[in-house]
Amino acid sequence: MCSSDLFWVVDAWETALGRRHRANEVGSGHGGTAGNAALSAWAGILLLVLFAAEGVTVLSVGRLLTWHVAVGALIVPPLLLKIGSTGWRMVSYYAGRAAYVRSGPPPILFRVLGPLVVVTSVILLGSGVVLIVVGQSASRTALVNLGGVRVDWIFIHQASFFAWFGVMTLHVLGRVVPAFQIAGDRLRRPRAIPGLGKRSIALVGTILLGVGCALLLVNAEGSWRPESRFDFQGHERAGAHSALSMLP
Repeated sequence: MCSSDLFWVVDAWETALGRRHRANEVGSGHGGTAGNAALSAWAGILLLVLFAAEGVTVLSVGRLLTWHVAVGALIVPPLLLKIGSTGWRMVSYYAGRAAYVRSGPPPILFRVLGPLVVVTSVILLGSGVVLIVVGQSASRTALVNLGGVRVDWIFIHQASFFAWFGVMTLHVLGRVVPAFQIAGDRLRRPRAIPGLGKRSIALVGTILLGVGCALLLVNAEGSWRPESRFDFQGHERAGAHSALSMLP
């Protein structure tokens, strides 16, 4: 391994442990790069809690289907907020905005990992929404056959989960300590950075919007309930007309 490769690893390692930080400047209005970092940190912590809750429902999707749908829907708005805040920082850096250039980019390993986290998260949650909206029967309809593999919306949702889990695990390991450090500092000095009210409104607003999404999707999950024709994996139930006891 050459010295430049070793630097990338050390840089990511030191950042993940919270020993190395970007210089976030406090600006007026929204708080500058420090305000952006605070919003991203709180959104990330919120997502960590919600994804953990969603992980519990995965252990028994059939029995916890309503909770699985509700928590999944609740995740969508905070995820979009997180993508927006980190995306704004990335665009601002590459567009040459002075404060973001001075703050610098994250370690290169995280820059590579970030887009993978975004893409897999969007596919995972997007396909989950599609499953509920189009219903179980349509979700089992093949979209394409790739080398003998039948690809439908159920396949996409399940396959994207494994890809998402791998990249998200690495992302969390690299970002969780810095996020809690930033959030802890904001709790100790809540008004040290301008824009606290705006950041709070953004976070609370995404939660309320998520609750609305959850209510809409839970009411649309009928074809996935135990009395439906198919089980959660998309297999037709024996005696489907009265399949209340046929949970997976």
